[in-house]
Amino acid sequence: MTDWNAWQRSWDRQQQWYLPDREERFRVMLDTVEALAGPAPRVLDLACGTGSISERLLARFPGAVSVGVDQDPALLAIARGHFAAEPRLTLVTADLTDPAWADRLPPGPYDAVVTATALHWLRTDDLVRLYGDLAALLAPGAVFLNADHAPQAGIELLAAADRVFQERRQARERAEGVLDWKEWWAAAAAEPALAEHVEARFALYGSHADGESHPAEWHTAQLVEAGFREAGILWRSVDDALVAAVR
Repeated sequence: MTDWNAWQRSWDRQQQWYLPDREERFRVMLDTVEALAGPAPRVLDLACGTGSISERLLARFPGAVSVGVDQDPALLAIARGHFAAEPRLTLVTADLTDPAWADRLPPGPYDAVVTATALHWLRTDDLVRLYGDLAALLAPGAVFLNADHAPQAGIELLAAADRVFQERRQARERAEGVLDWKEWWAAAAAEPALAEHVEARFALYGSHADGESHPAEWHTAQLVEAGFREAGILWRSVDDALVAAVR
């Protein structure tokens, strides 16, 4: 039998190899959900992957429910196996580049929309349209939280220093057996229960989707333009940021 819990943990470990502050971003994200939506929120986990955010959400808030949306058949297979006994999570297959993606969702209202390390896969026009979709979907007072790559201009020396530090850390962790992106997907392709899903996934995306990253300030401006009441940056590292917007 496939150990879906082990696959979920291995995905988290692979992602953390690239993002050592990943858990801190999740903590700030869930702190904000609690502050604005209370301890029993109804949450939309956008581009949910294996359900990393939902897992932390449901563990922290026993009264929470989550709807996870993604198109990746391999990551959704892991999520479905990992959360098979969790009735508080509903998983939906939808393509966020399809203007009708929200038609696949269970009825709202949603108190929060969360996403991490995912929307940089979208091209700019699709992302701008998605922000408008979210503004129309959410009720006043609901919050959108996006933790993702957000390059900063004018800090070339600091960025170079950070790369040196991260390369040293990654070398240590590689020696401990942590898999990188390509190795993780190769391992998934070799898992009989995932092989067909991985093949379908690469047919959809290739090795990586052709998206675009933008500075955090670009995101806040676009969210306000889309109809959110206010938007700001809640957390930041050299190359990543957590952007929040209140409807």
